[in-house]
Amino acid sequence: SQQIHFKLITMSDLSIYDQYRNPLSTRYASKDMSYNFSESKKFRTWRQLWVFLAEGEKVKNYINQLQYVWRPLNWVCPITEEQISELKSNVHDIDFLQAAKTERETRHDVMAHVKTYASQCPKASPIIHLGATSCYVGDNTDLIVLRDGFDILLCKLARCIDRLSQFARQYKSLPTLGFTHLQPAQLTTVGKRACLWLHELLFDERAIYRARNDLCFRGVKGTTGTQASFLQLFEGNHEKVKKLDEIVTIKAGFSKAYPICGQTYPRKVDVECLNVLASLGATVHKICTDIRLLASMKEIEEPFEASQIGSSAMAYKRNPMRSERCCAIARFLMALPANAINTAATQWMERTLDDSANRRISLAEAFLSADGILLTLQNICEGLVVYPKIIALHIEQELPFMATENVIMAMVKAGGDRQECHERIRVISQEAGNRVKLEGKENDLVERIKKDSYFAPVHSQLSALLEPSSFVGRAPEQVEEFLKNEVEKVLLKYKNNLEGRVTLSV
Repeated sequence: SQQIHFKLITMSDLSIYDQYRNPLSTRYASKDMSYNFSESKKFRTWRQLWVFLAEGEKVKNYINQLQYVWRPLNWVCPITEEQISELKSNVHDIDFLQAAKTERETRHDVMAHVKTYASQCPKASPIIHLGATSCYVGDNTDLIVLRDGFDILLCKLARCIDRLSQFARQYKSLPTLGFTHLQPAQLTTVGKRACLWLHELLFDERAIYRARNDLCFRGVKGTTGTQASFLQLFEGNHEKVKKLDEIVTIKAGFSKAYPICGQTYPRKVDVECLNVLASLGATVHKICTDIRLLASMKEIEEPFEASQIGSSAMAYKRNPMRSERCCAIARFLMALPANAINTAATQWMERTLDDSANRRISLAEAFLSADGILLTLQNICEGLVVYPKIIALHIEQELPFMATENVIMAMVKAGGDRQECHERIRVISQEAGNRVKLEGKENDLVERIKKDSYFAPVHSQLSALLEPSSFVGRAPEQVEEFLKNEVEKVLLKYKNNLEGRVTLSV
């Protein structure tokens, strides 16, 4: 038999094209969201948190959120300004290779970075990570990243809402077929349908904004959340431990910390975060599904660039690839909360480590997915193309059936009998319907009414009775009222972050 020999390939042998790369970061998500979940931000935040801890442990008399009075501490290892200065000067100067080497030796990522940081800060080495557990940097950094991730998403979501509101206002009065059960129903307007999409995006903005502001800091809680190590550090002074927790929390940009936790912050927090992102995914999926359906009817299309290829085989095609991309990524996003809820359910006692590997993947991919679909949705909304003549043609094919009630009422006003009129309309409507369905011909119901002498009293009114704008009810007014009373109020929060168009590189 043939011998097969495998060569052991190391990472140094691989180019970026010889290893798996996550398409969320290489194709779909923005650079700012990718950086938010990068190792560079993660480990620099760890170091910043070690600075905050040292500063907080040096503070002795807390006045308010902005002012501190500094006094010497009577304990065995006082922290000096020189040590803090040394820590600050090396926050961004990380030797990633040294940290990776140390982690391979210690099998512990936090201690690897403690040692690496200490090697650069020999004077501060004795007080780095003093009294803390790994989750002090790990979980607090995760909460900072989640908060910053929400901030990135909220601005992108606001831009989508802004672009779609402009589209809704532009087409607020353009009649179009409404659909229930995907069957033609009463008319609506193109702008009113866009407001259905907007309404759900407003739900998502509210939910994400609330989830962002509900985030608290883990703070300085120690190994099992009891703060025992810090109580020992401060020689049994409970007030100093509480102030340390408060000071570090404020320095990290949070207004409060979770009052109770184990070694980690409650994993229910991740459930709430991923749930609101999955709900956003459902909204974008619905919007883009509608656009795909409308594109198949040739009524509305997403942007299509001059050199874009719709199909490698069918050169004429203009596939809705952006909307399809949104649906694809949204479907992935909607499945991610199962990770968070199963992790929350299996956290034994004060914590277990089987959350770590899962959260490294699920949290980052949820935010990157949400970022990717919002970028793509904004691009779609900035270039939606409407074809009014096709829309009018579809209305013309269906409106005669919808107008029969108007014809009956006009006949009654002219002195006709409602029941007799209804029966005559019923018969000729079915004849016209059979012509459309069985013979594949145009709907000729109006012509049949014009040829029937019974309907002579309303022949002169037929044009007015069949005017599409008379079938849309208050749709134009609803659009204006909704945009003014609901949408504009939300957009005020983001008025300085609405500029900038999206050009998709892939």
